[in-house]
Amino acid sequence: MSMHSLNRMVFKVSGTLQLPRRKLIVSSQEINLNLVDDTKNENTIFVLMVKESAGSAGGRGGGSGMRKIDRIVAFKITGNSDEQIYETQDSQEIEEFDIPYSAVAMDIVLESGVPSVVQGVIDPDMINRYLEIVRKATRS
Repeated sequence: MSMHSLNRMVFKVSGTLQLPRRKLIVSSQEINLNLVDDTKNENTIFVLMVKESAGSAGGRGGGSGMRKIDRIVAFKITGNSDEQIYETQDSQEIEEFDIPYSAVAMDIVLESGVPSVVQGVIDPDMINRYLEIVRKATRS
C-alpha cells in the first residue's frame, strides 16, 4: 500500500451518497471525491432523502404522486476533507427547501474512483438559498 493511499481521507458524504434509497442531490459543483485536491476547492452538497411510500416504486406517470422529502443532510467539502453542516427530519424545516424538480441523472465519482449515477442537479444559486435556510434554522 502506498503512502498516498494511507493519507486518503474518508469522506463522511460517501456513506450518505451510497445509501440504498431514493435521494435527490443538489451540489454547488461536480462531485468528484477521488480528486486529490490541494487547492482547497469548496463544494457544498445537500442530500434530500425521498420518503418511501406504497406505490412510489416507479415514476410519477400521469402526473400522479409527489416527491416527499423526509430527511435532509448537508456537507461542505474543502479540499480533501468534509464536514456535515446540517441534518434535519423536521417536516416544517424541510418544507422551506425547494425540491429540485429539474434533477436529472448526474455522474459522480466516489472516493474509490468508481463512477456512480445519482439523481441530482448542480445549482449554486439553489445551494445559496439552502444555506440561508440552514442559517435561519440554526439561529432559532
